[in-house]
Amino acid sequence: MRDWKFNHIDFSTYPFYGGNDLGVFWSPEKTTVKIWAPTAKIVEFRLYKDGKSGEAFHKTQLFSNGDGTWETILMGDYEGKFYTFRINDGEWLDEAPDIHARCVGVNGLRGMVYNPVKTNPQNWENDKNPKLKNVTDAIIYELHVRDFSISDTSGIQNKGKFLAFTEKNTHSPEGLSTGLAHLKELGITHVHLLPTHDFFTVDEERPLEKYNWGYDPLHFNAIEGSYATDPYDGTVRIKEYKKLVLALHSAGIGIILDVVYNHTYFTKESVFNQTVPGYFYRQKPDGSFANASGCGNELATERAMVRKYIIDSLKYWAEEYHIDGFRFDLMGIYDLETMKAIRKELPGLLLYGEGWAADQSPMPEENRAVKANISKLPGIAAFNDDFRDALKGNHSNKKTKGFISGLDLGEEGIKFGIVAAVHHPQIVYDYVETSIAAWAGQPGQCINYASCHDNYTLWDKLKLSCPKASEEEMRKMIKLAGALVITSQGIPFLHAGMEFCRTKNGNHNSYKSADSINQIDWSRKNKYYDVFEYFKNLIRLRKSHPAFRMTSTSDLQKSVHFCTEYKLGIVGYCIDGAKTGDSWKQITLIFNGNRKEIVQPLPKGTFRIMITGDVFNDENQGEMVSGEVKVDAISWTLLVKTEN
Repeated sequence: MRDWKFNHIDFSTYPFYGGNDLGVFWSPEKTTVKIWAPTAKIVEFRLYKDGKSGEAFHKTQLFSNGDGTWETILMGDYEGKFYTFRINDGEWLDEAPDIHARCVGVNGLRGMVYNPVKTNPQNWENDKNPKLKNVTDAIIYELHVRDFSISDTSGIQNKGKFLAFTEKNTHSPEGLSTGLAHLKELGITHVHLLPTHDFFTVDEERPLEKYNWGYDPLHFNAIEGSYATDPYDGTVRIKEYKKLVLALHSAGIGIILDVVYNHTYFTKESVFNQTVPGYFYRQKPDGSFANASGCGNELATERAMVRKYIIDSLKYWAEEYHIDGFRFDLMGIYDLETMKAIRKELPGLLLYGEGWAADQSPMPEENRAVKANISKLPGIAAFNDDFRDALKGNHSNKKTKGFISGLDLGEEGIKFGIVAAVHHPQIVYDYVETSIAAWAGQPGQCINYASCHDNYTLWDKLKLSCPKASEEEMRKMIKLAGALVITSQGIPFLHAGMEFCRTKNGNHNSYKSADSINQIDWSRKNKYYDVFEYFKNLIRLRKSHPAFRMTSTSDLQKSVHFCTEYKLGIVGYCIDGAKTGDSWKQITLIFNGNRKEIVQPLPKGTFRIMITGDVFNDENQGEMVSGEVKVDAISWTLLVKTEN
């Protein structure tokens, strides 16, 4: 019986292999096979005609070739055949694909030998990644592949599939744009897809019987088959995924992948532990598996071959699939040096993640990519949960309120988000309930958001915390949240459907709930069309004015001033637009979280009201005011100074 405890092993003594040829690679004349398995005594490679059943028609043993590697060459054309490995390190481990498997059969049971060129859709060679001048130009839209199209209201034929993203000009029953057309209409710059790597908990043969977000990794380099039209032929999912990328890129939209290298669904049975037992995972002092993910294990990102594996995997996604960025699930589990190496190896890509872990890790926090250490990771951003909770109340407590739902004395947390979690001399950090100090080094290191796939949707959270709110008040709170997220410094992030008041019927953890809970109901776009139009206008505003997209902390500190008189439930500030190159030289924004109209004194000068309530005025059309301005309940006003 194998002892799955490893406190007697010094993993740092394991050999390092720096080559880029690990895996199974096809050519018409031969298939080359190479894996890193330094503890192996025997490595057997098995070939199958089927990805699920049947006996192996060929078995061969690999030979040891130094630095812990094992390899062989199979002469002949094996395209379309399936494979597994079986390793003996003193006793036989379970049969499994290799850890680098890039193409797999149904449910990831076996790898597949394939020709990558045949997976390229027409015009793939001309695909171009959308470019941003600065990371703060990004406006990110988070969605789940299945949620996007599964509803009958989507008007999309390929429901729940990658190909849903390729359908143009789809409409809801009310005739409004859905799918890709909606994304273009809204104006976001990037789609953030929840995990699309091969995950375990949805049976690819019967995908509609279960639902999952996908944070249960099986194969990190292979595509999930439940989103493909054919889960049996591994090349189909690859080609359809590339069609998704091509469609989004053709629409001028980048793709960010949610990656989950912090843990695997299986622990003892994982492909890692069936290749090199123990090496890829952190252990507690007693040698058992550590569990900072809360899912049974955590990857040992600091070990040389684990770090190499993660970087190689990310580079593969970026190069093979033309991916534009990555969101790191539970980034607080990764060690700082690995994140720095990832940043160095992936220039130009958007990188951000959750700056926390789910449980205790044996690696000290000062060495991990937690929020407090983000300033040590230039070019990598973290989610601003301080701003999220200041906006709407504690994310997990349905009764708590925030600024938009009428809570007084939470204004400092809102200011914290407005300045993108960087240091600003006018913020009193003792009054920011969730952080005692700034944690971002630069504005581009802060992802500002009001809601995401986790916890309650914004609509549901507000419904639960404000049960007596009218329909009008609900709409106004959603709009106010959008205004704060989209006009604040940093990088704004929107949960799909937030722009038309998405609900999950009060479900706070829908990771495996039914489609009826998770699906995007596109008919809500018609019901809440005023909210959608509001978000569209906010996005247009942000894109038009660099004053909301500053790139450096020094510029922000010089240009943003909390210049208005303090009142409960009010946050007001001024932006020196001239210093940012904005056509609006002096901008004043006043946000009113109160349930009643307020009159707010203004700085000296004459101002034109550019935005108030639902009205976005064109240049030179807004009312002129001086001395003071009225701001509606649960609303905001933006003014531009015209005279001294």
